[in-house]
Amino acid sequence: MATEILTHGTKVYTAPGAQFGTDALLLARFAVPKNKERALELCSGCGIVALEWHDQGYRGACTAVEIMPEASALCAKAVQDNDAAHITPLCADLRTLFLQGAQRGQFDFAACNPPYFAAGPRSPDPLRAAARHTDSCTAGDLAACAARALRDGGKLVLCQRPDRLADVFCALRAAGLEPKRLAFARKTAQDAPWLFLTEAQKGRKPGLRIEPDLLTGNGAVRYGAEHQQE
Repeated sequence: MATEILTHGTKVYTAPGAQFGTDALLLARFAVPKNKERALELCSGCGIVALEWHDQGYRGACTAVEIMPEASALCAKAVQDNDAAHITPLCADLRTLFLQGAQRGQFDFAACNPPYFAAGPRSPDPLRAAARHTDSCTAGDLAACAARALRDGGKLVLCQRPDRLADVFCALRAAGLEPKRLAFARKTAQDAPWLFLTEAQKGRKPGLRIEPDLLTGNGAVRYGAEHQQE
């Protein structure tokens, strides 16, 4: 187990198969829930998005869902050591969550840094392979879970590789989640994008805002006040 320290001192525990990168930090900074909002992190791994929100001052109720017990345990330890009891680690398969009527529409805000790869070489390490491949979390699985979890008007933010943009947008719309914001991340202005971030809202009309590119050559971008949500 290794320890990473976020900007304001929050500890994040990682291990092989439960690590994080610039993409997770960009996602956590793309939009932050308000303290009055009930939040959900799907595919949470070590809990990096929920913990980054905590590091930025978010203290609302947050559930961090992760299918791998080893990664969920790292999140639980970080919650305890950071006195972050408002975060609840939940080791569960998102495909089976919020299926009952009484469970639906509980959340105002959700985020997901999903597995990126549907095909290609797989790591011999089962934890790393599960974290990187979509066996247990396709775009459709993610969108359907978020749609069940969110109230009408609730928001989902996610990141993915640019070559999956059409797949993600089709899955979001099929689940009743309308893409509202889109930004691309590039190392420099001359490079092709390596990531996109999008925000969708449940049950809203079409209308997509394209935001300025995020240049990540010097590390993860921290959004200014103009990017924070109303």
